[in-house]
Amino acid sequence: MEELINSFMTYLHNVKKMSQNTELSYRRDLNKVISYLKDQGIDDIKKVTSTNLTGYVMYLEKNKFSAATVSRNIASLKAFYHYLVKEGLVDEDAATALHAPKIEKKLPEILSMDEVVRLLEQPHGDSSKDIRDKAMLELLYATGIRVTELITLKTEDVNLNMGYIVCRDANKERVIPFGNEAKKALTRYLQGTRNAMVADPNSEYLFANCSGQPMSRQGFWKLIKFYAKKAGIVADITPHTLRHSFAAHLVENGADLRSVQEMLGHSDISTTQIYAHMNHSHIKEVYAKAHPRG
Repeated sequence: MEELINSFMTYLHNVKKMSQNTELSYRRDLNKVISYLKDQGIDDIKKVTSTNLTGYVMYLEKNKFSAATVSRNIASLKAFYHYLVKEGLVDEDAATALHAPKIEKKLPEILSMDEVVRLLEQPHGDSSKDIRDKAMLELLYATGIRVTELITLKTEDVNLNMGYIVCRDANKERVIPFGNEAKKALTRYLQGTRNAMVADPNSEYLFANCSGQPMSRQGFWKLIKFYAKKAGIVADITPHTLRHSFAAHLVENGADLRSVQEMLGHSDISTTQIYAHMNHSHIKEVYAKAHPRG
C-alpha cells in the first residue's frame, strides 16, 4: 500500500500542484491509516472496506484526537480513494460513507494594534540580525502572508519602488502592497545587510538565518516568540497571529472583504468573513461599554 501512497503523492505534486505542506500532511495521515490497517491484518488496499475505515475514524475519536484532526484524516482518505477509483486501482470508494465531525469555529487570536506596534518595535538595533528581523516582522504584518510564503520570498519578488511583493503559491500568484514602514525596513535590509548574511552569493532567497542559509519555519517561529516576550505580550502568539491581526485590523479600519480575500489568497470568501464577524463583535463590545444605555 506504500507504493500506492507514493503514486498518489506524485499525482498531487504533478497534476494537482499541491503545496509541499499539503503533500506532507496527506502522506502523514495516510501512513497512519496503513499502520492501523496492518495492525488489523489488512495489507491489500482491495480488501479494505468502508467498515474498516469507519473503524479507523472511531479509533481516532476514542483516542481523543480533535475534531479538526479527525476531519483532516477523513479528507485525506477521501482524496486518496478518489484517486484510486479514478485510476482503476480499486473497484469501490470505501471512503464514501465517512462524514467529518462538526468543528466548532473559534475566532482566531489577534493582537491589538498597540501590541503589534510594541512587537514591531522590538528589533531596533544596528546589528545584521536586528535589521533582518525588523524587515521580516514589518513585511509579515504589512502583507498578511503566511510564514512559508515569507521565508520562500525571493529578491525578485520584491518591488521596492512600487511598494509590493509578488507571492507565489503552487500555480497561482498574487500581488500584495506594503506601506512605508515595511518599505523602510526592507530598504535598510537590502542595502547591504542581506548580502552580508547570505552564505551563497547566488542565493535568490530574500531572507537568510544567522548561518547564511534560507530561514526555516521553526527559526522564524522562535524569532517571533522571542520578540513577543520582549514586548510583554502575554498571548501565546505564532507567525499566523500576525496574519490574522493584519486581516482583522484592515476590516476594522474599513477595508472591503474582497480586497482582504485577495491579499490573503483565500479561495473562498467565507474564510475571510470571519474577520467581519470579529469586527461586529468588537463594535458590540465598544457599544456596550460606551453607550449610556448599553
